[in-house]
Amino acid sequence: MGHRIQDILSYLEQVAPAAYQEDYDNATLICGDRNAEVKGVICTLDCTEEVVREAKAHGANLIVAHHPIVFRGLKSLTGKNYVERTVISAIKNDIAIFAIHTNLDHVAHGVNKRIAERLGLKETKILKPKNQTLSKLVFFVPPKAKDQVLEAIFEEGAGQIGEYKDCSFQVEGMGSFTPSEKANPHLGQRGIPQYEKEVRVEVILPAHLSPKIIQKLKKAHPYEEVAYYLSSLENENQEVGAGMIGQLGDPMEEEAFLDYLKEKMNLQVIKHTALRGKKVKKIALCGGAGIFLLGDAKRAQADVFVTSDVKYHEFFDAEGQVILCDIGHFESEIFTKDLLAELLSQNFPNIALYLSKVVTNPTSYR
Repeated sequence: MGHRIQDILSYLEQVAPAAYQEDYDNATLICGDRNAEVKGVICTLDCTEEVVREAKAHGANLIVAHHPIVFRGLKSLTGKNYVERTVISAIKNDIAIFAIHTNLDHVAHGVNKRIAERLGLKETKILKPKNQTLSKLVFFVPPKAKDQVLEAIFEEGAGQIGEYKDCSFQVEGMGSFTPSEKANPHLGQRGIPQYEKEVRVEVILPAHLSPKIIQKLKKAHPYEEVAYYLSSLENENQEVGAGMIGQLGDPMEEEAFLDYLKEKMNLQVIKHTALRGKKVKKIALCGGAGIFLLGDAKRAQADVFVTSDVKYHEFFDAEGQVILCDIGHFESEIFTKDLLAELLSQNFPNIALYLSKVVTNPTSYR
């Protein structure tokens, strides 16, 4: 038997955990059977009726889309609008629809990284890192068992800080305990106070992984009862957040950069604020609607901020401190489907994989 749909979803949820999506989002399996065998996968920016027909023509039974076709709850499925018709068509044809949206926006290797790569940016980093996505785990373990416990929790994702893995802080001390008459102690005897050398270990971990990591800790630890503390951190997570900022290889004249932006992003038009008469080097960006990051782009002293869906009065907010460029929502994120296809082809080389050829852009230019 080949891969199940769940195999694909499990991998994508590792790439961009659902815990990183915004509260309003619906990045999930929208319809379909997780246990069905994968016959083919089609990657797209949007899922529409035409994309479902395209999937059917290819014999594909999984659509991986960036934008969720269903954002709000459906109270009926009668085909009265394009959302309901798309879902009905997918269900009738046994085609699953999976959305990977703001969670893919928020990871350092996601949507914004792909835009930065197209623009040739270097020294990239998250423009607005998220906080409250990390936890600290403290536990106590006998010295002889320390390495096996650490290996177990590192495998589950603990101890990763940026480009460094297997990170921990350790200090030796003396632990004391008295096993009850019902206990089954690994060390010591029931009813007798016991003193043992122990190592206090501290590690940082993604908060959404804490249940699995605690489970691994308990399984690998020799004690019947494991003493540990798990606490939330306010620290910014430099690997998770909104937008991205980076440097051009060489400074460019403003008009030359706008031409370069049009070429690299395949744009017909750019809406932008007044040029400032300076060369540009530091570029901030956010795929999709990213005007909420304008203040962050200005604080980071970006020369240009590239995003989309900017309202008329929001252009005034640039206040001459940054060139604000609106390149269009579709145009800013269309290369996401290539990113998804590359990720899947690298990890599932034997599945039938297709890039949607349907142009789902609802906006036309003349």
